[in-house]
Amino acid sequence: MTGNHRNTSITRRRALAVAGGTVAAGGLAAAGYQAFADTTTATTTATATSPASSGTCMQLMASVTEGPYYLDGALVRKNITEGKSGVPLTLRLTVVDATDGCTPVPGAAVEIWHCDAWGYYSGYTTANPGGSAPAESEDGSTADDKTYLRGYQVANANGVVMFETIVPGWYTPRTCHIHLKVHTGGAKEDGTYEGGKVNFTGQLFFDDEIAESIFALEPYSKHTGSYTKLADDMVYGGGGASSGLLTLKAVHKKDPSKGYKGFLTLGIDPDAENTGAGSGGGGGTPPSGAPAPSSSPSS
Repeated sequence: MTGNHRNTSITRRRALAVAGGTVAAGGLAAAGYQAFADTTTATTTATATSPASSGTCMQLMASVTEGPYYLDGALVRKNITEGKSGVPLTLRLTVVDATDGCTPVPGAAVEIWHCDAWGYYSGYTTANPGGSAPAESEDGSTADDKTYLRGYQVANANGVVMFETIVPGWYTPRTCHIHLKVHTGGAKEDGTYEGGKVNFTGQLFFDDEIAESIFALEPYSKHTGSYTKLADDMVYGGGGASSGLLTLKAVHKKDPSKGYKGFLTLGIDPDAENTGAGSGGGGGTPPSGAPAPSSSPSS
């Protein structure tokens, strides 16, 4: 979907922060969102109204750990499933500058990664997800075990990125979640995103009731054990959207297998830098301990 709207009020500081990113003009805008971002002062609140919504930038929160399963070199692509089975999820995220009136940040690169329906991450497929789960190789998909369920998208003129993926499964002792980083100042190169800096490292979360309804379905139901709810998770802050809780809309209200659409706006500080490596909050390594990557992703 392509449009011709451009934000002509971009400040010099923001222009420098996103320089080098590619901008794809688009007419997509977020609605009913709340923002969260990395900041060194957790009590700072932005009050300007976002042009993408009638809402306001909410209280900023600190970045959280990138977790034990990060890999460099994820591919720039919209669909990251690689044939992995699961409940479809269309993820729409909007990046805004929480320090500049919640204006969009075109050219920002959003990177996401998450486990498959049984709790396995690409690059770490020998790591035990806890409970009882089939071996990752029994999935039967044609996914590349170095790259599945990882990818970048570069924000359009409205700060919007979209991903096609599946709802993640879970692993002990974590709740259902998606990892993300927001980068600025880099550019697409050799199929991935290079340069710039990481402004925000965070995680996206799923409502308990929705997650549990999905985990009752195939192939998720083949992974049995104790699922960690939001209130007991070591990373989720309990603040709803301001702590990364997605707004989820079912494609078919009576049939969760048809999939969901997830929405959230990410309020960032383009001057901040936080890779998430060594951050507080814990990564939630599985019972077998923090694994070494099985291999590096190809470009």
